[in-house]
Amino acid sequence: MTVLLLITAGTIAGLAGALLGIGGGVLLVPALVLGLGIPLEEAVPASLMCVVASSCASAASYVDNRLSDIRLGMTLELATVMGAIAGGLVAAYIAPAMVAVVFGMFTLFVALQMLVLNRRAPEPMSVSNYAPMNYPLGVSGSFVAGGLSALLGVGGGPLKVPLMSYGMRVPFKVATATSNLMVGVTGAASVASYAWRGHLRLELVSPLVVGVLAGAYAGSRVMPRVPTAVLKKLFAGVLLVVASQMLWKGGEGLWPSLWK
Repeated sequence: MTVLLLITAGTIAGLAGALLGIGGGVLLVPALVLGLGIPLEEAVPASLMCVVASSCASAASYVDNRLSDIRLGMTLELATVMGAIAGGLVAAYIAPAMVAVVFGMFTLFVALQMLVLNRRAPEPMSVSNYAPMNYPLGVSGSFVAGGLSALLGVGGGPLKVPLMSYGMRVPFKVATATSNLMVGVTGAASVASYAWRGHLRLELVSPLVVGVLAGAYAGSRVMPRVPTAVLKKLFAGVLLVVASQMLWKGGEGLWPSLWK
């Protein structure tokens, strides 16, 4: 039964990750921690491995459909990997409850930006008729996204997608596809430090990856046909629930220490 639950959770995370370019970690980490009782220090590296699998399953389809901006992705990924390595080193010195609170605040921010900064104008489906802007903002924001990837297991996508879409004026679906291309490299760089410390459980990762591959493949086929506004509103609702759960769990761990 546990294996089936892990495969199901991986499928849902892979589908959401491929549709929105976030790697699926924003769903997978709370599902593992809150739903299955897996410690956060084990759930994060498992999620990062699934981010890599999701990227591999969906990136090829987006490249074939000319939705991924490879040049932009490789430029931002250099800064992202540096941030991921820094975040992986810092993660060993941060309490799990604090990470849970940061995760909750981060997902709350992402949900609000999806609801408030929702563009209604039609967006191009090709990388041939736009030019990215604000590269300094993109590079610095990608470094932060890499650090969050290592600390929270979210692949950096929840920050990089709005960063490219709203900060660099990249069409949202192009930003989603480009983020899918990048999160695999970011996740691989982040998970290395966890594996070195022995926090990567293969018996946990294996069924998750099976589900993630199936979900990401399906999501990459469906995404070009789904209206962006619908995806953003639905996922924002899910993130609001996840944020409240993670803030409550992290608060339970931090509250006693604040009064000592």
